[in-house]
Amino acid sequence: MSTDTRSTVSLFDLARNLPGVTELPGMLRNAGHMLVRPGDRASIGLYFQRRAAAHPDRPFLRFEGREYTWGETNSEVNRYAHVLAARGVGRGDVVGILLTNRPEALFTVLAVVKLGAAAGLLNHNQRDAVLQHSFGLLNSVVDVVGEECADALGTLTDARPNVLWSAGLSVEACTADASNPAVCEQITAGERAYLVFTSGTTGLPKASVMTHLRWTKSMAGIGGLGVRLRGSDTLYCCLPLYHNNALTVALSSVMAGGATFALSRKFSASRFWKEVVASRATAFVYIGELCRYLLDQPPGRTDREHTVRLCVGNGLRPEIWDEFQQRFGPERIVEFYGASEGNVAFINAFSLSRTAGFTPLPFAVVEYDDATGKALRDPDGLLRRVRPGGTGLLLAKVTDRSPFDGYTDAAATESKLVRDGFEAGDCWFDTGDLVRNQRFGHIAFVDRLGDTFRWKGENVATTEVEGAFEGIESITQAVAFGVDIPGAEGKAGMAAVTLREGATFDGRHAAGILYDRLPNYAVPLFIRIVAELEQTSTFKTRKVELRKQGYTPGDESALYVLAGRAEGYVPAYPDYADQVVAGQAPRN
Repeated sequence: MSTDTRSTVSLFDLARNLPGVTELPGMLRNAGHMLVRPGDRASIGLYFQRRAAAHPDRPFLRFEGREYTWGETNSEVNRYAHVLAARGVGRGDVVGILLTNRPEALFTVLAVVKLGAAAGLLNHNQRDAVLQHSFGLLNSVVDVVGEECADALGTLTDARPNVLWSAGLSVEACTADASNPAVCEQITAGERAYLVFTSGTTGLPKASVMTHLRWTKSMAGIGGLGVRLRGSDTLYCCLPLYHNNALTVALSSVMAGGATFALSRKFSASRFWKEVVASRATAFVYIGELCRYLLDQPPGRTDREHTVRLCVGNGLRPEIWDEFQQRFGPERIVEFYGASEGNVAFINAFSLSRTAGFTPLPFAVVEYDDATGKALRDPDGLLRRVRPGGTGLLLAKVTDRSPFDGYTDAAATESKLVRDGFEAGDCWFDTGDLVRNQRFGHIAFVDRLGDTFRWKGENVATTEVEGAFEGIESITQAVAFGVDIPGAEGKAGMAAVTLREGATFDGRHAAGILYDRLPNYAVPLFIRIVAELEQTSTFKTRKVELRKQGYTPGDESALYVLAGRAEGYVPAYPDYADQVVAGQAPRN
């Protein structure tokens, strides 16, 4: 496809982008955390209180004009922890946490992990049966709920038995013990720290396990080796605290550098750079489409008035990478690859363009079966690796140093494992992601395997189709997926798009751009114009309902079909699907 994506990485690329000499001591110090084993006494709370002891007067948290030092925050967290302990929270328990982004939410999470309990990070946007399902997966002994989430709690059919309101927790903490809980120094790396819910884009959410061990490796690899914050840095975070990009990537990067965490209530494209400037941020964390939303904003003074020198996150599309960097000016874009439940992470430590970076952990990019989505095996039963530059299914080796912590559901955990892959007894985590093998431990993300579909004997990556729409001025957002046409082999391409205010859809112009950017088989046959695209709170588009609706006409949307390169997209008509099956449309 024509999307500009780095196919491979060379030794020259790595040599010219080596980190500076001044950064090496911090990198080496943090690299030692990669050697932590599950039985070692190492935990988020312990790292935090050690940092607080080392520089108690340094700013740790900024929020809406208020600043908390490391020492002040540690004392407050300890008071929270002693209140929770008095409520019966102990090592190995789960505490449900339902709060929006504010300091009390962060204090609660840190207090829970200091006690050796797991923080069950509930999505405050959930309601009714979905929220009830999420609570049910936690088996929590106490639920800390913010008053702002009372309406969400009120949608449950079964009342929660042990709710502790956040305001009440704060009041009790005022007179509680401020010393470090003794148990904090006993917690081992293999114990659970967070229960993080998947976004539920394809069904009910699952609760994935984040251990102190995997969090420690994030601090070492992503924070220490990749992001490399200094003590004078401030990292701005507008992502929800129930998400790993906030509580693992951003927080661990701040801890690795002894830096400052600037917290925002939520993401706003129009206020983003103003808040970055106000918080004196030198870095920020992103996810998904956040960067594209910023590019869609009219140019303004704050585009370059800020002091941001780097950003860290995942999901920055290759086709807007250079434009984003040129407009807003970050020196480094530290893209990474990782998943809440995964046992491997890649980090762009060498500041290369259009790559998810590298990992020192063992992984394999293997050939896969289009029909099943599973890794292909040779007649001898072994897996087949793709060549450098090739695209395949990413597998991460499960070892003592990089275990797969899985989900709270044992069956769901086992379903993600591939055993006896290259030799008897080995075990691999199936990420479900297609990536490009870029050599020297580097990969580029291509697509979720479930989103990739096959048409005319070719694999179509939805992310690349969606990227091709970037060149159409009238379209603000596009999501691509495959739909079934009875009698046709594979799935036909379809896209749902939103238009700029006051814009009209020019089917001939849109087709011309898509044909220029995509091979013929990848150009969507159907385009549905919708008022908005429903998304999760972390900017992932919900495709389930769109797939179900397929190319059925809708009262609240306009449907177009691809007539051909010359005619472009025309209003849908009843016989179109039959013409596709008969090979009469589109006329390419």
